[in-house]
Amino acid sequence: MAYNLIIVDDHKMFLDGLLSILNSQKDYNILFTAKDGKHIVKYLEINPKEKIDLIITDISMPELDGIALNKIIKERKNSIKTLVVSMLNDPETIDTLIEYDVDGYVPKNAKKEELLKAIKTILKGDKYFSTEIKDIYLKNKFAKKKQEEVKLTQREIDVITLIAQEFTTQEIADQLFLSKHTIESYRKNLIAKLNVRNLAGLTKYALKMQYIKH
Repeated sequence: MAYNLIIVDDHKMFLDGLLSILNSQKDYNILFTAKDGKHIVKYLEINPKEKIDLIITDISMPELDGIALNKIIKERKNSIKTLVVSMLNDPETIDTLIEYDVDGYVPKNAKKEELLKAIKTILKGDKYFSTEIKDIYLKNKFAKKKQEEVKLTQREIDVITLIAQEFTTQEIADQLFLSKHTIESYRKNLIAKLNVRNLAGLTKYALKMQYIKH
């Protein structure tokens, strides 16, 4: 059985390399290649009845990137599988793609064997993520979970909020009717509890948790 594939990548050398790998496999029929996501969206609009099994896409492209393209494909025609092949591997990108149901993610420097394995796995109906991508995703998940587990008392929130608003230790002590020494203890404990290095770290945390607005 032949599968219909589309490849989108704005790097001609990579595109050509991928084509030569896939053309040597008898099961794959390359329907269309493009250098930007918007050409794929147009192709899908013009050929609504075309049987497309898999779209292989890069992330960084000039007009419509791979993240936006994956989202559009999954919203319009969920039966089409998507495989991202990219040098980008930051946790946010991986998170977003997984959230929008990407079927696989392999780094651009992956070996030919892994690339073919990823394509085969996805066409079989399973997901495929290279070890490197899975590691980044899991590390990020654990880090987020750890952060969520840190619970501050209301008094700690009061102290960190005032620190972030650049009040001095004495001013914070006056406002909260506590001693200067107690505020200093709170500050030290907060730095340890939140695993930050200094007052700037506390301020960053307060902004992130929206205790104070930007």
